[in-house]
Amino acid sequence: MASPLLLERTGSFLSPLFASRRLLLVGKQLVRHCQGAVLGFRRGKDGVLLTPTSAQLNTSWNGKLDQKITRHGSDIKCGQSRVFYDLEPYKAVAVACLSDETKPIDFSSECLDEEAATIREAVSAGVRALHSMKIPKVDVDSCGNAKAAAEGAHLATFSFDNLKSEKKSSIDLGLIEKNKDDDVVSWKKGSVLARAQNLAREWEEMPSNFMTPSIFAETVTKRLLKTANDVDAEKNLKIHCWDREWIANMKMGGLLGVAKGSDEEPKFLEIQYTGTSEKSIPSIALVGKGVTFDTGGISIKPSANMDWMRGDMSGAAVVCATLDALLRLKMPVNVRVFVPLCENMPSGCALKPGDVITAMNGKTIQVDNTDAEGRLILADALTYASSFNPNVIIDVATLTGAMMVALGSGAAGVFCTSDSLWQDFFEAGYLAGDRFWRMPLFKTYRKMIDGHLADINNVGESRYGGACTAAAFLKEFVTVKYWAHVDIAGVMWNDGKVPCLSKGLTGRPTRAMVEAVQNIASIGHLVD
Repeated sequence: MASPLLLERTGSFLSPLFASRRLLLVGKQLVRHCQGAVLGFRRGKDGVLLTPTSAQLNTSWNGKLDQKITRHGSDIKCGQSRVFYDLEPYKAVAVACLSDETKPIDFSSECLDEEAATIREAVSAGVRALHSMKIPKVDVDSCGNAKAAAEGAHLATFSFDNLKSEKKSSIDLGLIEKNKDDDVVSWKKGSVLARAQNLAREWEEMPSNFMTPSIFAETVTKRLLKTANDVDAEKNLKIHCWDREWIANMKMGGLLGVAKGSDEEPKFLEIQYTGTSEKSIPSIALVGKGVTFDTGGISIKPSANMDWMRGDMSGAAVVCATLDALLRLKMPVNVRVFVPLCENMPSGCALKPGDVITAMNGKTIQVDNTDAEGRLILADALTYASSFNPNVIIDVATLTGAMMVALGSGAAGVFCTSDSLWQDFFEAGYLAGDRFWRMPLFKTYRKMIDGHLADINNVGESRYGGACTAAAFLKEFVTVKYWAHVDIAGVMWNDGKVPCLSKGLTGRPTRAMVEAVQNIASIGHLVD
């Protein structure tokens, strides 16, 4: 039986009003356009603890929400949700458990904001449940952290169906507490960050025949120009897509060497975003590995799971999606993005084990393993980025299987030359719930890549310390004081271990990268 108590939008919050013909129309409109809600609760030692928003709606429903959770929600675990009905005007309400005091979890060594992480996970579960019901519009409780709620909500909606004849239904997400300015600002930032990660996921998932070097450059250019137009920042953005002739003129032997095994033309994408005229704010260069498909070349990979290698351009996707978010947030930073793009294919023209090539900075490289190609193209990109003398250079790459072995999907590995720069990364991962972990840049790793035929070898003398020797290799091509290499090989793919994300390529760590850039750009952060 329908309740006589309906909800009307008053300003920006939902308030109870008694039904009348006028209010019934408002109620019907609300049901039609706002058919679902995600509300938070905590399980305390003395029973159910509703969030302020849930409590206010519970009063409108004469205590029905509290009763339903108490009677039927005992099996809702922390970070999970359950859908309830008969809570008008909503067609369905997903209640999400934000914490359980009866089963405390020790987060002391987790290196993340556990409260925000649980909100992301719980809201994500609620939105996913309602989305599966094809509910087109969902109101979301801030749950005490609107940014985290927005991230969880938007991450849950991602589905790569671009090439399918039947598309997943769309969903419109909104914050319930629109009368709270701080929540509105936080929701907006969380939404931008999550959408940026979803953008990276879309680019990563695209099959390589739909995402060649040329198509990637065109796709990113079109997206960034649109974003700049949306926020009235066209004058702040410059984009160049350089071709093979330019690459050859710049003597980028690493990029040319990897690319020559493929029929697809290499590209070099250079983007400049000028977000501030303040000279004291550190300038930042982002470099992303853009191998749009990696067979391993002559040192060919096993066929099992080789399709994942469409995501070997994840570093490029992450840095470009990071820039998209910086643009949309109008972040007062100056950032240059450098993306070397190519395929790594076997052919009669491909690099062979033992070949020697010359990088842009003049160093000769003995290529003993053609499947260690990412560092070859990054060598040229880092040399070129260094020529602009930015305060900070950060490269992001799915660089080594050794990093997957070392850290799995728990964190991205960071090799950096500065304690203060590392602190900026650590804090960013903590806030985003997408952790970084510092790895060593000891001199011993450099000794392991001394070349027999050339200045330097592209692989270490043994299979041990592979992620560290790769970082030592890249360091040879950086001339600025502050540099960080982020190896994202372990976080590239989700097989179900990250609750907020569906199975597949993840777009990680885009949100954390935006937070890191914001931290680095803070005046006085780089002190060592």
